[in-house]
Order: sequence, then structure tokens, then C-alpha cells
Amino acid sequence: MGVIKSIEELEKIREQARELINLRKENENKTRIVVGMGTCGISAGARQVLLAILDELKKRNISDVIVTETGCIGMCRFEPLVDVIKPNQPKVTYVNVDADKARQIVARHIVNNQVIDEWVIPNI
Repeated sequence: MGVIKSIEELEKIREQARELINLRKENENKTRIVVGMGTCGISAGARQVLLAILDELKKRNISDVIVTETGCIGMCRFEPLVDVIKPNQPKVTYVNVDADKARQIVARHIVNNQVIDEWVIPNI
């Protein structure tokens, strides 16, 4: 980034920063699904899991859920991992997820707010 040469440039930078902060605040109130897409996750089938989640959200016309990817968190034997983070609720981490489980996570957890306990690992 170069030297700021005018008040106008500074105002433009400040406005861009405000927009990013507002976007973050908006996103804090949205449900997030995070899919582990490290090498270990991908080799265990995480791409199919991610595609199944996106497809199921689309089929159900759910547009207020943010789907993101993350790298390896060091729990390779549990891959593919999927986190569901709902506002004002603890993070839920699903393990050994496949495409079918991913669709059920959307249907049961995202839509009906029912954690599927038998697929969850506690306290990650």
C-alpha cells in the first residue's frame, strides 16, 4: 500500500474499512458451516461433502447460511470434519461426514435445529 496523498483517499479507505466491519457484524448473526478442506479432509471425501452441503442448501432455498472452508486442524482420523456455528450457540463439530450425512446435517441441524449427537465429537 502506498502513501496516502489526500484526505479523500483517507476517507475512501475509512469507508472501505467500515463496510468490512459491518459485513463482519452481519455475518456474526448468520449460521456458518465450515468444512475441513486440508489435504487430509480432501483425501477423505471433503469435496463431496462440501458439494452436498451447497446442493442441499440450494434445493431448500436457504441463502442465509455462510459456507466456508478451513485447512487441517490436526484431527485427520476424523475427517471429513464439518463445523456448524449458529449464533449464540456452541460450535458443533461433526466427524467422518460423507455426502449423505452432510445432507442430513442441513436438514436436521440447519433447518430443524436438531444436533445429531452420534456424529459429533465433543469439545474441539
